[in-house]
Amino acid sequence: MEKYVPDIYQKSIYTIDYDKLLNRGIKCLLFDLDNTIVPVNIKVPNKKVRDLFFNLKEKGFTVIIFSNAPKIRLKPFKEELEVDCCAHARKPRKKKFLKVINEYNFSVDEIAIIGDQLFSDILGGNRIGITTILINPISKYDDIFTRLVKRKMEVSMFKKLRDAGLFTKGKYYD
Repeated sequence: MEKYVPDIYQKSIYTIDYDKLLNRGIKCLLFDLDNTIVPVNIKVPNKKVRDLFFNLKEKGFTVIIFSNAPKIRLKPFKEELEVDCCAHARKPRKKKFLKVINEYNFSVDEIAIIGDQLFSDILGGNRIGITTILINPISKYDDIFTRLVKRKMEVSMFKKLRDAGLFTKGKYYD
């Protein structure tokens, strides 16, 4: 069950202590897109997202949108935020995580993934050994597969993790 436990749990991408991540040696941030950066139905980043990403790049982070979504979904975010993207990441599979590690020449202890799903973002990051950061989904609306399958599985896993004393939803930590 430990493979579903995030290293850090915060309310949103805006409550993460990015300076603390820098002090831990994190150099690269992989951001999930849907329900992490913006709700699923939003097609472009807003000013708050643009400001956050600008500040993260100013701090020296390499910022990459790392999503299971197709390139066409990521394109406006790549252009407006001036970041790299990895589309069709197929999280929780390891292949694209390894590609980023090799392409950007980072070690696993220099990368963190930030996302809203246990079964893709957190499981994928933990499988590869990078820092995992879970945030609450921005919106209750999800694509059909996530809503009907993943979120229902998450409810069960959150209960198991709570009962095992490993993780409690709503108890934030960094």
